[in-house]
Amino acid sequence: MVNVDIRRPRIEDREQLIDFFKIVIIDTFTKEGIGEKLDDIRDEIKVKEKYLESDFSSNGEKRFFLIALDDRTGKIIGSIEFGPTSNLIINCTNEQFKELMEVGTVFVHPDYQRIGVGNLLLNKMYAILQNKGIEEFCLDSGYSNAQHIWRKKFGEPDYWLKDYWGKGYDHMIWKIKLSK
Repeated sequence: MVNVDIRRPRIEDREQLIDFFKIVIIDTFTKEGIGEKLDDIRDEIKVKEKYLESDFSSNGEKRFFLIALDDRTGKIIGSIEFGPTSNLIINCTNEQFKELMEVGTVFVHPDYQRIGVGNLLLNKMYAILQNKGIEEFCLDSGYSNAQHIWRKKFGEPDYWLKDYWGKGYDHMIWKIKLSK
């Protein structure tokens, strides 16, 4: 296992973090068999950049990021954030999850996947959410590889939107209760 440092991003991390988003999003789309959807890739990257700017401009009040770094190299190898629930989740749950915080942007660099970086980020985020008095949150995914991980970790989704993104491309939404 790599030694990982988890911390809040700093302004000087911005460019490396945006490059990290590009690497992970392009890799994810490619692995999902939708790597040719260049407009969707660009849109996804822009959303993550917008979330990051919201974190920086609000000092973590509107969006709150954590990043994981390989402590030997200083390279960003993971990210996670929370903030207000997305319109997609609000609409797909008939506003049932409207008041929840959403945890998202759970990304791990392709070279560091399957070694526990995502779990480290999640556990650190759980502690932060609990310290803020947040007892439950929601999480969603339209990526089949991520859905497999989330189903193993959280069980069946509360909402399973069959063929939401097209034939064979479902969207799943979970509501997760933090245990004390």
